[in-house]
Amino acid sequence: MLIETVFRSEELPTADRFDCWRELVGQTHAPLDLRSDHRADFRASQRVLDLGAVSVWPTTFQPVCFRRTPKLIRQSDPEGLHLSLPLSGALRTIRGEEESVYGPDSLCVVDTSRPVDVHGGDDSSPHTGVGLEVPKALLALPRNKVDQAARLRLSTQEGFGALLAQLLTQLANGTDSYQPADGPRLGAVVVDLLSALIAHALDADNSLPPETRRQTLVLRIRAFVQQHLHDPQLTPRTIATAHHISRSYLYRLFEHEEESVAAWIRRQRLEHARRDLAEPAMRSTPIHAIAARWGFSHAADFTRAFRRAYDMSPRDYRRLAHRPPRSASSLQS
Repeated sequence: MLIETVFRSEELPTADRFDCWRELVGQTHAPLDLRSDHRADFRASQRVLDLGAVSVWPTTFQPVCFRRTPKLIRQSDPEGLHLSLPLSGALRTIRGEEESVYGPDSLCVVDTSRPVDVHGGDDSSPHTGVGLEVPKALLALPRNKVDQAARLRLSTQEGFGALLAQLLTQLANGTDSYQPADGPRLGAVVVDLLSALIAHALDADNSLPPETRRQTLVLRIRAFVQQHLHDPQLTPRTIATAHHISRSYLYRLFEHEEESVAAWIRRQRLEHARRDLAEPAMRSTPIHAIAARWGFSHAADFTRAFRRAYDMSPRDYRRLAHRPPRSASSLQS
């Protein structure tokens, strides 16, 4: 799993909880003035995921107001962008005379170089969300474009915003499938997605470097493929058409990846089918139905591809996956 720093208020004496969490938030984001009516018995939990220069922090906390004041900015400014994805409860920001409310359908952007008040949670329930910290210098955008990011309402319902929200939610749900070395790689993906999201929102896609545009297009294509694996008509031609590019350009995009687009689709389909074969709840589902579920129109083609990938037939794999474990007594005898 990724390198994580975990905070749970219940592990501390009641009198120390609020101050300890305030210090942790200041280290993760930037120095803040925190106020809460619940500080006498404050409750919060937080995981800080290390993605190299980028950090992601799933958190739950009782109602609190975060204040980034001009004085605090003069004292210390990491020059970063903080994005919050609310999962439960809304966030309310106050910038001068402008007030905005953000829910799960949008990302709240805070610039550490600008004053802001952020209110999270309400009297009836705590706030749950995912925070993201990105140094401005990493974003593949002109500085004047980055400086406009805090005024944006970034939607999570479609496009790059949906991809970024999906990734943040996945990381919040657990990182067991990753190794510590994957942290910087994930950080690079996050930075590319955020750069593309801001550029798109500002209608400034042409300001993105070619490599960032390529990476974000590949991410969009991969997400599209995952959503359409069940469709036997999912081919390089249909993928290229859906993304308004030529097949030759699609092939060139994947020349920089570990597998060709066709090989990657085949591996994804086989992996999903393999998981279904090992799933106890699907033990009675015919193998040909599982094959069709993941886009294999012909059972014989599925069997040949499965055997090449896993050195055994789907039937043998299912039998092995569902074989009862040997008991301790049988091992001893």
